Amino acid sequence: MTNVAAGIMPGRLEAIHYESGELVQVELSGGKIERMTRLDEERDNQPWIAPGLLDLQINGYQGMDFNTLPIASGMPQQFTRALWAEGVTSYLPTVITNSSEAIAEAVVAIAAACAADAYTDYAVAGIHLEGPFISPEDGPRGAHGKAFVRPPDWELFQRWQEAAQGKIKIITLSPEWPGSAKFIEKVTASGVIVSIGHTSATAEQIREAASAGASMSTHLGNGAHLMLPRHPNYIWEQLAQDQLWACMIADGFHLPESVLKVIMKVKGERAMLVSDAVQLAGMPPGEYAPHIGGKVVLTPEGRLHLADQLNLLAGSAQMLLRGVEQMTRLKLCTFAEAWNMASIRPRAFLNGNGKELAFGAGTAADFVLLDRDGDSLRIRETYVQGVRV
Repeated sequence: MTNVAAGIMPGRLEAIHYESGELVQVELSGGKIERMTRLDEERDNQPWIAPGLLDLQINGYQGMDFNTLPIASGMPQQFTRALWAEGVTSYLPTVITNSSEAIAEAVVAIAAACAADAYTDYAVAGIHLEGPFISPEDGPRGAHGKAFVRPPDWELFQRWQEAAQGKIKIITLSPEWPGSAKFIEKVTASGVIVSIGHTSATAEQIREAASAGASMSTHLGNGAHLMLPRHPNYIWEQLAQDQLWACMIADGFHLPESVLKVIMKVKGERAMLVSDAVQLAGMPPGEYAPHIGGKVVLTPEGRLHLADQLNLLAGSAQMLLRGVEQMTRLKLCTFAEAWNMASIRPRAFLNGNGKELAFGAGTAADFVLLDRDGDSLRIRETYVQGVRV
């Protein structure tokens, strides 16, 4: 990967390790961490060092959006660089339910941006296709356009994957459609992760999907009916399926503390954080008219809701870093555990090994230096393959 002109590649640096809390000297070579040595002495004003964040589901940021077409030339590259300031070194641009032609146009643009820019190609860990094979029902469908919701279609998916040059890595679908299990088997056999989300599937259909190869739950607890049967229901069943990793939006608005706690307790090392941020993340508070129609309000606290229905969220306007802060602030886990849920853990999930790799010698030098003030975090510097970007 070609270094950016302003990038700085230090041979070594000192920082406080995010897990041990110890001062370490980090030596970099060839885009990797060559050595990490504990230092006995103390230093004042040292930053913390932690692996770069990986966002499995992000739709947009600072007015940029992967679902507003046409995607302007250079936008994905600009998007990648904007995420560095948030500590995100890898991400999956998320394309939601739309017409067949629009989805193809979006994935073509993302693949082209990766081909044109080495940093974007390195940062994009794949495309997350969220829909259109989701529930048509109000509630589970969320803000996805009902006119474009459709049953799973293997040939159509293959055409999108060809258009994306093989970059579709995750597809979110609902297994309530007839023939879903067969579709899931084909998709997983092709190397793509199937995630259950925006669903009104029965408990039996959830179990069938998991047996067919589905391995993740998309923003579990959201994209659901306002009222569910006591039991069984599709949230309980996804919690009960041990092979399903669970993604959580911990922005302080999408899930209450009790639900976050339950998901963490049940899923353990298979609980992960995502932002699911939309294009209004990072924008000033106010009223907006997004491309999907209607009007939404972004409050000073960062809550995004429909203008005419205060109780209905219109997406997430918080970045992944805020999720780490929220988990720590609620004392649901340690800072290191929250950070792992947004970095090492999703990286291990994508790699398919299911094991968290320690951050240290031999790992890619994708990391951040950050300041901690209580539960508040501030990114000081971001490094990609050992280069300060």
